[in-house]
Amino acid sequence: MVDELKNLRRPAARSWTPTGPIGRLGWLLARLIAAFLFISVAQVVIYKFVPVPTTLTMLMDDHPVTKDWTPLDQIDRDMVAAVISGEDGKFCLHNGFDHEAIMQAFRRNAKGGRIRGGSTISQQTAKNVFLWQGGGYLRKGLEAWYTVLIETIWGKRRIMEVYLNVAETGIGTYGVEAGAQRYYGKSARKLSPVEAARIAAVLPLPKKREVNGAGGFTRRHGNSIARRVAVVKNEALDACVYR
Repeated sequence: MVDELKNLRRPAARSWTPTGPIGRLGWLLARLIAAFLFISVAQVVIYKFVPVPTTLTMLMDDHPVTKDWTPLDQIDRDMVAAVISGEDGKFCLHNGFDHEAIMQAFRRNAKGGRIRGGSTISQQTAKNVFLWQGGGYLRKGLEAWYTVLIETIWGKRRIMEVYLNVAETGIGTYGVEAGAQRYYGKSARKLSPVEAARIAAVLPLPKKREVNGAGGFTRRHGNSIARRVAVVKNEALDACVYR
């Protein structure tokens, strides 16, 4: 009888629910953030083992898309050295962000003229795989988050492998294997240092720069990259990819 009276006095447990429009909005926002965190981590874990099937950039391309996923061990080491030389000389030294390059880009952009970025290969990979092209604070913020994830979960070798398979190497052409076949009629595992350097030279503006018959800045930039390919390998600037 006493136990029954105690049970009558004990209020029933209730789950907490937000009240008011602000509370409900906050609760919804928290759930959306939690869902995004879960989905983004799941994406990165899956793509650590599975080839990236397509990207938003490919889906939004107005041209027919050519791509051919190729494992890193079937891509010539000169190609890796060329993109490190041309795109991110500190690839093996940073944690995904080259803070010095970011500050230099900020100072250049503050002076006006053509906007230049300080993105690393890791940041470019995060953008190319998970996000869309273009600027904006939202995309840059998401890019930073995905960069942290792939640096933590994938590691440098996988980042390089994915980058070399999703980077645009020409109009409607994605990945260095498709680029090698298009420009030289050969596999990416048989590229010479000069051929690899010419592909790397067009990566910043693949729809405007030519690999074959390049002139002006693109030709000079490609020659400069080719000269530094040996330096990258001799100074083990690509060591994190092959250790």
